[in-house]
Amino acid sequence: MQDKRVILNGVKVHPFKAFSELLEYVKGRKGILVAINAEKILHATNQTRDIINRNIGYCDGIGAVMALKQHGYKDVVKIPGCELWLKIIASLYEERKSFYLVGGRQDVIESTVEKLQKEFPGINIANYRNGYIKTETEKQALIADIVTRKPDVVFVAMGSPKQELLMEEMFQQHIAIYQGLGGSFDVYTGNVKRAPKWWIDHNLEFAYRLVKQPSRIKRQIHLIRFLQLVRMGKI
Repeated sequence: MQDKRVILNGVKVHPFKAFSELLEYVKGRKGILVAINAEKILHATNQTRDIINRNIGYCDGIGAVMALKQHGYKDVVKIPGCELWLKIIASLYEERKSFYLVGGRQDVIESTVEKLQKEFPGINIANYRNGYIKTETEKQALIADIVTRKPDVVFVAMGSPKQELLMEEMFQQHIAIYQGLGGSFDVYTGNVKRAPKWWIDHNLEFAYRLVKQPSRIKRQIHLIRFLQLVRMGKI
């Protein structure tokens, strides 16, 4: 199992060659999985770099993949976080591992759990709650519940860097596999539509989102700038 990381603008990224390689890596070490894309690399701050570099950064976007290929890692693959968490469940479900879910609105998290129970009959869901943690008391109660229930995997869908900071607090109290999911519960339950398969397969998911939401143009300009810097060898 490889343990090499590549530094891109100070951000350390694992050049995983397949979903299976990432799964084997995290199963053996435990830790917090952090999705890395061009935007996170280009706009990294001291705080976000430190969060990523303390944990397990993987390529969630085609920009990060292209940067790693430029550094000689030709076999690296994109591992979308919205697919990875379900692959983790599928991989560990039959081993009777337990899962804890945090994030989304109350109706979204309930729909997520309901759908998981249908797709994975008998799945061991230790507990779940919505992502609206408003007080320190609520946060500490959540961490205490995780310590008590000892889940094997914890998914937190709250957006970066909030979800990573929370997972680090959790990890200090209970060692497990953690993954930040952003809006993946909304995608899973159909509240947010992902790009059709053709766009995904051709690494054009960013373009599909731009077509559907032209206001994203400012963010896509940054992607073009990122790719220019990659080609110039500056990232």
